[in-house]
Amino acid sequence: MKIGIIGAGALGSLLGFYLSAQAEVWLLSRHHAHVEAVATRGLRCERDGAEETRYPHITGDPAAIGPCDTVLVLVKAHQTVWAAEQARLLAGTEGRGPRAESDADALSPQSSVLSPLVVTLQNGIGNREALAAALGWERVGQGVTMLGATLLGPGHVRHAGQGPTIFGAAPDRGSATALAGLFAACGLPAELTDDLEALVWGKLVVNAGINALSALLRVPNGALAEIPQARALAERAAAEAAAVATARGVRLPYADAQAHTLAVARATGANRSSMLQDVLRGSPTEVDAINGAVAREGRRLGVPTPVNALLAELVTALDATAGARVKA
Repeated sequence: MKIGIIGAGALGSLLGFYLSAQAEVWLLSRHHAHVEAVATRGLRCERDGAEETRYPHITGDPAAIGPCDTVLVLVKAHQTVWAAEQARLLAGTEGRGPRAESDADALSPQSSVLSPLVVTLQNGIGNREALAAALGWERVGQGVTMLGATLLGPGHVRHAGQGPTIFGAAPDRGSATALAGLFAACGLPAELTDDLEALVWGKLVVNAGINALSALLRVPNGALAEIPQARALAERAAAEAAAVATARGVRLPYADAQAHTLAVARATGANRSSMLQDVLRGSPTEVDAINGAVAREGRRLGVPTPVNALLAELVTALDATAGARVKA
């Protein structure tokens, strides 16, 4: 199987490392130092004090990759429109219409519009919609992953937390099943679900409780579960997001949103959240697609979300003042 991964940050690099054990993996990255390091010295992965190097392909040029069997999208939410254009190349959808005439046509092996599956594993909400606008709903799948990863430097990633990756079976159960099987064969637990709303909001609630707060406090995930003052804020943010999900009619895949969020924080205790990594690099964050999205949906549904709204405002201000920050 040939896998294209758009976005070689922490999580994209981690998946590239593991999946390359069983598949031909191509990483597409715009970070030249990372591309050069992986291309010349391989991709190092650190886990529990041990380190191993593997050699996935990596490039900054999508034309060098060619058509893939499956494309995973792992860029930040604000880069999704760019990723959709790259996915059109990697999935071989150039010159095809944005939609099949019917779902049956789209999934038929004889269909002239059948294309490789493009799967978003991004944080937040709205990413699948953005990809589908460019590629068509019948070509875009969605999943969430509880894996934790930290990019330590060019060509060097840490596996900072183990957890399942769950794929939505729609639009193509066969492709999603094959992808889940590949993950499992590479030592990454994976499963399928038919309830995409529960899948997406289940991850969003956890991200709302962890990411922004870890970025503002500059702490790894585990500190949010262990330090009482931080834990209280994480619980309130997760509870608000869960209340919004309930108001939408979403049945979350766990009974207690607060307890589940803290369990994820503990399970990925050494991990620096993706938002914390962005802040430390001075890069734009995804807060608008996470806490900001919770606050907007809360306003629409009449559900109070004061903690999420404040977290979104604070991280947005943090983004805006990156260039004026006082150095230690």
